[in-house]
Amino acid sequence: MHKTQSESREFLQAFMPETTNTDEDRGIVLCPTFTSLGVMSKTLHGSRVRLGAQNIHWEDSGAYTGEVSGAMLAELGVSYVIVGHSERRQYFGETNETVNLRLKAAQRHDLTPILCVGETKAQRQAKETETIIKEQLQQGLVGVDQKNLVIAYEPIWAIGTGDTCDAKEANRVIGIIRSELTNPDVSIQYGGSVKPGNVDEIMAQPEIDGALVGGASLEAQSFARLVNYKKIG
Repeated sequence: MHKTQSESREFLQAFMPETTNTDEDRGIVLCPTFTSLGVMSKTLHGSRVRLGAQNIHWEDSGAYTGEVSGAMLAELGVSYVIVGHSERRQYFGETNETVNLRLKAAQRHDLTPILCVGETKAQRQAKETETIIKEQLQQGLVGVDQKNLVIAYEPIWAIGTGDTCDAKEANRVIGIIRSELTNPDVSIQYGGSVKPGNVDEIMAQPEIDGALVGGASLEAQSFARLVNYKKIG
């Protein structure tokens, strides 16, 4: 819940020039607040940067005050939508079952859902990481087309805390996620305190295809550094 429409315009004015020399094989998606989708859609039209939303309801319309439908997002030129983010699960009662409904709604409207999975600190300390993530995948992906899907592994204990998951451990968990899928080519990202100081090491891991970025995306130059990470290894 950051940036007004005018602040989003200012962000794009500073960010877009930083993508001029970005490798063509890198995909860039911005997922702003709902109120900024319209202005950002107009500004991004014709550019290489794609637009994403932060949530979607499973119904196409109805008495669901405060929600947004796939048709509404598609009309604004949205291509991606985040589903099941840990904050939605933690603060707004999201469950694996409702995540599944939202994933299928996104695909019904030709949007690519970004499914977020991850464990809490207590679950990790109890050595339940693999069990929790497999459960999230098994219940969340019922009836979902894995050819139109992105997955983000976001250990909840690393989000906004500055406590990044070790790159090799993130790679290991993402390998486990991939082994649970029927389509091994699904793009799987890491999310959790990704920042300019660690992005190169994270992106050097063989199982990690991208990054789901929170706080470090709020400042244009910081986010541009992540987009333009250096290939190492």
